[in-house]
Amino acid sequence: MQNENSTAVLLLSCPDKKGLVSEITHFIYEKGGNIIDLDEHVAPEEKFFSIRVAWDMNNFSVPASELNKTFGQLADKFNGKFEIRFLEEKSRVAVFVSRYDHCLYEILWRNSTGEYPFEIPLIVSNHEELKRLAEQYQIPFYYFPINKENKIEQEKKELELLSDYKIDTVVLARYMQILSPQFVEQYPNMIINIHHSFLPAFAGSEPYKQAYQRGVKIIGASSHYVTEKLDEGPIIEQDIIRISHKDSLKDLIHKGRDLERLVLARALIYHVEHRILVLGRKTIIFD
Repeated sequence: MQNENSTAVLLLSCPDKKGLVSEITHFIYEKGGNIIDLDEHVAPEEKFFSIRVAWDMNNFSVPASELNKTFGQLADKFNGKFEIRFLEEKSRVAVFVSRYDHCLYEILWRNSTGEYPFEIPLIVSNHEELKRLAEQYQIPFYYFPINKENKIEQEKKELELLSDYKIDTVVLARYMQILSPQFVEQYPNMIINIHHSFLPAFAGSEPYKQAYQRGVKIIGASSHYVTEKLDEGPIIEQDIIRISHKDSLKDLIHKGRDLERLVLARALIYHVEHRILVLGRKTIIFD
């Protein structure tokens, strides 16, 4: 990528000490960069510093291709971990679905309006019902029926497909399959999931029915990165809505699906705009 008309985004975390913001911003200034966004945070208990900086690369003296190496010298001084992305390089997102269409509709609609800075080269499913939706948006649809006997073999084919399409992010838009550890390790902090969240939690089948029968007063949705431990990955976004005795089971399902699609949409935009920094089991989301 040439420097002209490009925006670099730095995400960095390191042990906290005085002068970090000054040194980072001076690095950008002395090489001709113009900072257009900066957000930083210090976790006082962990004594850990994190920052997101975006700057205009026009007139920047370091070529984009050498920026990681050049900044790495400064990051080593901080004992920091960092990544540098460019907003103009659109993420390539594969959407995995099963039979529910509400999250897929939300993603495809927002992407079609130009709201999302990413591309959707393909949709993958273990069922054929949503092929019609992929065809409507003229996106290639791949069907991989999965059972206990063929799961590993099918996932291997899926991974090969993702590699062929140069996919960097996988979104599980109500994909009703548990990914194997072998699959997950290929996309660390690059697989985003969505699921319902209830207080109290209801496991097993028909969670909305269980919630309705218990008379819950709040339901919610959580989006998180996928790890080997089921539904325990770093949380990206959450939201809730109140429920009353006037709500029917149908109302709960409708409200829950609304939350799921909106929470997943927010999580995805944070991800593709490089606003998420993963620290262990939790995330920092930069505004």
